[in-house]
Amino acid sequence: MSTENKIKEEQLQDLQAKVGTMQQIQGQIGVLEGQKHLLLHQLAGAQDELQKLQTALEEEYGKVSINIQDGTFTAIEEEN
Repeated sequence: MSTENKIKEEQLQDLQAKVGTMQQIQGQIGVLEGQKHLLLHQLAGAQDELQKLQTALEEEYGKVSINIQDGTFTAIEEEN
């Protein structure tokens, strides 16, 4: 005759609930990491677009500092 060694039913339910909660949180972290990855790619694309615009503006206006609030700009003095 074999005897089973088991924890109490209440303890088992508590254990299962806690493990289930951890698995759910880990799944959510995975989703967030995926979103983070996509956002980092979008950020890199936005930075590339900004660089292209800055190059175009520099070709048109020279080396200037532009106020992004009102569009005014001042020349940047180059050091020799």
